[in-house]
Amino acid sequence: MDACVDRLRVVVDELVGLDPLVVADGESVVALSRELARLEAVVCRQVAAFDRRGGWAAAGAQNAAAWITTVCRVDRSEARRRVRLGNLLRVMDVVALAWLAGAITGRHVEVLARARDRSKVAAVAFGRDEARLVGWASAFSFHRFKQRVEEWLVAVDAEAAEGHAERQREGRRLHLSQSIDGVWFADGVLDPVSGEVVHDALVAITEELFEADWRAAAEELGAKPTGVELAELTRTPAQRRADAWVEMARRARAVPAGARRPGPLFTVLVGEESFAHTCELASGTVITPGSLVPWLSESVVERIVFDGPDRVLAVSHQRGFTGAMRRALEVRDRVCGHPMCDRPAVFCEGDHLVPHALGGATALENGRLLCGFHNRLRNESLRGETGAVSRTPAAAVR
Repeated sequence: MDACVDRLRVVVDELVGLDPLVVADGESVVALSRELARLEAVVCRQVAAFDRRGGWAAAGAQNAAAWITTVCRVDRSEARRRVRLGNLLRVMDVVALAWLAGAITGRHVEVLARARDRSKVAAVAFGRDEARLVGWASAFSFHRFKQRVEEWLVAVDAEAAEGHAERQREGRRLHLSQSIDGVWFADGVLDPVSGEVVHDALVAITEELFEADWRAAAEELGAKPTGVELAELTRTPAQRRADAWVEMARRARAVPAGARRPGPLFTVLVGEESFAHTCELASGTVITPGSLVPWLSESVVERIVFDGPDRVLAVSHQRGFTGAMRRALEVRDRVCGHPMCDRPAVFCEGDHLVPHALGGATALENGRLLCGFHNRLRNESLRGETGAVSRTPAAAVR
């Protein structure tokens, strides 16, 4: 082992000595990230072996994590994480091989381990589907990978999934405390459904405040403000979110008695990919069917039927993607269609693959979602050819 570490040290020294600009290309970043994942896997595997051999006891440490925290000078939670992940590699063979090969990262392993440990039924199913789950980790973005794992958990053990969801709901809490100086501190935990209700309201109001701040700054400067200028002339993003929270409370007090309160949108996907049906929130957060029950009287439930990921649902002669077709794009694509972006669907715009000005139909198979940045980027290249482009902002159809 010492000889291997010595050779590794020599290679790392060479990398440290390189001018970063010499290897500042995407291929190098991918290669280094892959090797970093492999090295982390090796470290965790060795730490677990050290834990089992008890080499830490001679120093008077209570356990391997305590020894690593002191000798390696790392955070206690990170030391425990290394021990835990290293031990997991002994019982998840396919995961171990993928991590040691650099195909997945330690974060993927943590997600898979939590899925395996959800219940006894899930553990048995994990042994059967381990290669499939690792395949998702290798093929999808991290966000989509986590969604797929949650969908799998609901499918293989619905009872345990419902119990987990109920514990999340029962664990909701919120504390507001005031300091001696009169300043208020907030701390809380919300289940996925309640959290999305609050999050969506805050985002909507924050965007309103941003637009107002942007207009005020542009008027004062006589030009479009940069992010730094906007914060200096108005308020920081954190201050804007805090003000949005206060505004949310003010609006709640001003709502007329008997007015219909906005509720969450639940989406039931039937025949979507490899699962018979799943339920999720508008953001794509996977939930159990039982999570709908407390909200049925004030929520909106939609049902979307899939027959393959690109089945045409409808064709329209309208200019933009709106209504049911817009929603179908959101559920199918989930995030911005650009490979370098994972902006959530709700913040994206409907884009024609074949531009509308060139005869492209407003149909599901000719549509995709792009965030504002990537839609503008594409439109700039098309504008000279067509003189017009297709944009359907999310705010215009929701």
